[in-house]
Amino acid sequence: MSYSSTQINKRLKSLQQHLADEHPDNPVLAKAVKSFRKMDYVGQSIGLLDKEESYATCVTWWPMIAVLGTFSAGKSTFINSYLNLPLQRTGNHAVDDKFTVICYSRHNEAKTLPGVALDADPRFPFFQISRSIEEIAEAGQQRIDAYLQLKTCPSESIRGKILIDSPGFDADEQRASTLRLTQHIINLSDLVLVFFDARHPEPKAMQDTLAYLVSASVDRADVNKFLYILNQMDVTAKEDNPEEVVSAWQRSLAEVGLIAGRFYRIYDPNSGVPIDDPQVKERYERKRREDMADIDARIQQIEIERSYRIVGKLEHTAKVLKDQVTNKLTTMLQRWKSRVILVDSLVFSTLAVLTGLALTLTHSWNSVKVLAAGIPTAETTSLVVLLLVLSSMGYIHFSIRRLVANKILRNLAKELGDNHDICKQYTGAFNKSTVAYRPMFFQNPAGWNEVTQQIIEEVVNEANDYIQALNDQFTNPSGHNNKNGEDLPAQES
Repeated sequence: MSYSSTQINKRLKSLQQHLADEHPDNPVLAKAVKSFRKMDYVGQSIGLLDKEESYATCVTWWPMIAVLGTFSAGKSTFINSYLNLPLQRTGNHAVDDKFTVICYSRHNEAKTLPGVALDADPRFPFFQISRSIEEIAEAGQQRIDAYLQLKTCPSESIRGKILIDSPGFDADEQRASTLRLTQHIINLSDLVLVFFDARHPEPKAMQDTLAYLVSASVDRADVNKFLYILNQMDVTAKEDNPEEVVSAWQRSLAEVGLIAGRFYRIYDPNSGVPIDDPQVKERYERKRREDMADIDARIQQIEIERSYRIVGKLEHTAKVLKDQVTNKLTTMLQRWKSRVILVDSLVFSTLAVLTGLALTLTHSWNSVKVLAAGIPTAETTSLVVLLLVLSSMGYIHFSIRRLVANKILRNLAKELGDNHDICKQYTGAFNKSTVAYRPMFFQNPAGWNEVTQQIIEEVVNEANDYIQALNDQFTNPSGHNNKNGEDLPAQES
């Protein structure tokens, strides 16, 4: 299969090479890019994607950790401690109103780059987000730099990962655009760290914030990727009541629907309140070390989970397109055709009756007979009249086709609600299938044929092969070792 030299294909080719160079011993991710490009061919054939869009940009190719939380919850302090660099500004009030994407750089000093750097790179989760920035902005078209920035640093802790620091969260004052970007980040992240401030003794005072942050994780299939972190626990040392603080927060979370999960209790010893009692200090420090070790272990685990996530996304996209998208498009087309036929019948039968009535009342039937008699002899007047009649009928028919199609698309928009991206894809595919030059008798959506169906089957099979390759790399059910003492890969059955 050949690919056009569009910008997106050039970028995906560069991404594929980058992954192959970065992971020479694990070629699965580089191969997955090629499978995504096959999916793009199908999506573009059907009309779900345009030539500069790709399913590969709907996933993050590097493990991604999102840091969310309320104002003064200590997110930036945690990030600086994790990176061992003073990268983010800290303070008790909002110090940054942008989403900051943090990644590794070989340069010895940290750099801050504008949001456009993220918009043009498919490796990052905001590739081509500027296409949506106008619809999510509340005051006209605004630049991507107003929402995003990229920071690079030489910290080894972030090598091979992407960390996203969100603006301090206050649901009452958030712009709709910020909420949408937050959901975008949550959906793409491998791990979501949700920070709360232990210094706030009244969790109910932040009920709206809790409802938004926590409800995002309730009833999700990937709920395990959310870690709830009660930060700055050192402020409770004087009362020595960490259990009471945790219980208060757990009750507050239960009120917004979260009844499972645990709180990680941490604080930054360098910037925290000194704990005078040695026994209390040891107990707090021991708990902090345990929870930090658990958090760090989860962060390290996402490197492996990332590969499975991407391959799973590939398989899921292929199956959804085959089993859901094409079925829904087929149903929409059947509804469209039946309604067009019905409206055509009503309109043309009504026009025929009205025309007959008008001819009768005006005693013009003889003129019609004369014109009809002249058709076989190809008299100019008769042919002109016939062409005018056929043209009028064609215009009415194709106008009805478009009106019915637009009505179905309006109903689709109401059905999908806030799923703008999905609605856009269905709209593009449905318009391609109902275009004027495409005959109505086709049963399948445009572009859905034996070739594209075979490509989907190939992609599903390739995804299964990738999972097997990952299992061979990370598992050894037999327990056998090779001659060097290393685990042997699982044998194919």
